[in-house]
Amino acid sequence: MLIGAIVIFLLSPKYSGEQELSNLKDKVEVYYDSYGIPHIYAQEEEDAYRSLGYVHAQDRLWQMELLRRIAEGKLSQMFGEELVDTDKFFLSLGIDDASQKTVDQLDFNAPMVKLAQAYLDGVNQFLKEGPTPVEFYLTGIEKRPFTIKDIHNTMGYMAFSFAMAHKTDPLLTNIKNKLGQEYLRDLEIDVDSSTTFIKNFKPSSKDRLNNQMATRVHEVLNKLPLPLFEGSNSWVIGTQKTKNGKVILANDPHIGFAQPSVWYEAHLSTPNYEKYGYHMAGIPFPLLGHDRKLAYGITMFENDDIDFYYEEENPSDPTTYKTPNGWEKYEEVTKTIPIKNGEDISFSYKKTAHGPILNGIIEEVNGEQPIAMSWIYTKMENKVMEALYGITHAQNLFEFQEALPKIHAPGLNLMYGDAAGNIAWFASAQLYKMPDGTHTKFILDGSSGKDEPLEYLDFSENPMAINPPWNYVYSANNQPDSIAGMLYPGYYLPENRAKRIVKLLEPKNDWTKDDVEAMLLDGVSDVNAEIVTDLAKLMDVSQLDKSEIMALDKISAWKGENEIDSIAPTIYHRWIYALLKNTFEDELGPEMFQQLLSTHLHKRMIAPMAKKENSIWFDDIHTTDTVENKTNRVNHAFKMALKSLEADFGPNKKKWTWGKVHTLEHEHPIGKMKALRSFFNVGPFPIGATREVINNMAFRYNETGKYPVTSGPSTRRVIDFSDVENSTSILPTGQSGNPFSKHYKDQAKMFNKGEFRKMMMNKEEIIRTKKSLLTIKPKQ
Repeated sequence: MLIGAIVIFLLSPKYSGEQELSNLKDKVEVYYDSYGIPHIYAQEEEDAYRSLGYVHAQDRLWQMELLRRIAEGKLSQMFGEELVDTDKFFLSLGIDDASQKTVDQLDFNAPMVKLAQAYLDGVNQFLKEGPTPVEFYLTGIEKRPFTIKDIHNTMGYMAFSFAMAHKTDPLLTNIKNKLGQEYLRDLEIDVDSSTTFIKNFKPSSKDRLNNQMATRVHEVLNKLPLPLFEGSNSWVIGTQKTKNGKVILANDPHIGFAQPSVWYEAHLSTPNYEKYGYHMAGIPFPLLGHDRKLAYGITMFENDDIDFYYEEENPSDPTTYKTPNGWEKYEEVTKTIPIKNGEDISFSYKKTAHGPILNGIIEEVNGEQPIAMSWIYTKMENKVMEALYGITHAQNLFEFQEALPKIHAPGLNLMYGDAAGNIAWFASAQLYKMPDGTHTKFILDGSSGKDEPLEYLDFSENPMAINPPWNYVYSANNQPDSIAGMLYPGYYLPENRAKRIVKLLEPKNDWTKDDVEAMLLDGVSDVNAEIVTDLAKLMDVSQLDKSEIMALDKISAWKGENEIDSIAPTIYHRWIYALLKNTFEDELGPEMFQQLLSTHLHKRMIAPMAKKENSIWFDDIHTTDTVENKTNRVNHAFKMALKSLEADFGPNKKKWTWGKVHTLEHEHPIGKMKALRSFFNVGPFPIGATREVINNMAFRYNETGKYPVTSGPSTRRVIDFSDVENSTSILPTGQSGNPFSKHYKDQAKMFNKGEFRKMMMNKEEIIRTKKSLLTIKPKQ
């Protein structure tokens, strides 16, 4: 017991006492509140960021280490050869090379760079002098200093984000080649003109302020020990729709659940700068933040910024490929991957003018027609860090908007509200026009030049809404309205969340902070209830027994709620999975069907397929003497769903509760080891809500009928400018990533219950209620 207590003491973060930092100009006071959130008070901004780096590292150094390793291909050095394919994949994306190019062009006297370096100095001093996180001992990894290149590599990983192009485009190309064009009609790959659009509004100037490839990509991303960005909700309510006549901003970025959780909260205050922000590990500037003047949040834009191209290799000279200007030499790239407990692995790949050739990076796809990847993130000058600096230092709407054109990728929806009453939504990304007839969700022709971008759009043409007359803005990763004469292609989520958000926002004109908090927790799916109505019409009751009729009656009366003790959502999702499997797997085969389930496509298809009377997919190609129709599929799927539920939980329907199949566990990479699971992981917990509701608790359909949650709100934030110092938030687990810290999981139960806590900004209150004080002094 004594030895254990000593170990915990030695490896725990230091939240009180004194600490010396090099290059500090003056004393810094760090007040920790009840949830371990640092409130950093300094006289100089560089001192504040240097102190932030130190306290961030003592809570999240392991997470920083993981994040920077993804782009540089060094996960295998930590976890062994199982991650080699993942390392190859990310090295081939070119993030690491692009980061080096960016760093080579930096002005190290620029304010952004100076603050970033101050932050890194703090990180590196903790790395050198602080206790080594337990994960370093367990993996045998040696500590090494962090650099500005690491910051850009972490940003590059975020830019890669949801990876839908890699999952979707090869799959759709395979379906077209294998089954034919007619099988694409019902896959909802184009924009639905009847969907719920995010509406644009720009005030006048006077008012303005291949199958194996798809399979292997799916596999390497599943092995990634860190979460991908998935989606998000955000809305900003204007002064005419709030009870107190002040702007309210809400945001809950949807990211894969993991432990540690994604965000690290920190409040920085100097005489000339203040920000309460949410930081990614290893990035100095907060991606989400607010102060007394303004607040901002993000969702994923989901725009299409990756294009794949078939290249034509010269049959007489395999070192060249065809271009509109003749044969050009491939660029040869060689990389080395260090392997834990093994020999380093070197591999080479080719690059064309479009980008890296993905064939050969993974052994199984070697020898196919070359496929190159063109990604806007690595093709253009990277000024994303400058944009973040500009956003975090903006004093008003004009300065905020001025920073956004520097974000070329990842595509983000920036949500904005301020104390002066302005609200805005900006789709920030470098958009471009393709030739008419070019469909970017298929692999394009790389040799002819006919599928190249025609022009890059100016930021002024991007989707946006500034102080619209309907007095709110929102984003739920859904399709934005037309800009520059087109509906911009992307991997947008279905309208489910957007439709619900608009339904709730539109009629109400007296919103309060409490109302907005409740809305963030809304778990009702109007769309799912409508789907049941459409499917129930096709049920042949004469073919159902008494128990099946009772189940049909139960789900037919369902209003789309998804509480832990509900029965209807359990039946619904078993029914939908069975319907998808019966409808698509016979044509696609098991492998491609699983690929389909890993994309946003299948989410977009469910509601339209429930309404369609006919589809080529409804026929079972394995039966030669009959042609199945939608009625056959729906009835058969319903019976399959009930049979599987009885097999799992017995005939008593009261035991078919949603919380038994829908659970949330925050997994640490090392928690995958059974012996260490209870120490590192948080959960599992039964959890309500479901996927594609506002309180989006997403999961993947699978054969087991169990739905462990994979992603959801990485935080819930509400900033109310009528009382900004009582704005609220929550994290899914806790502020610290150190399992010996009392703040490792102290918010988990609150998060599951839908509770919020204050984001304190009042210095007097912070000092009065502090749990500890860490005084940071210049090193003598």
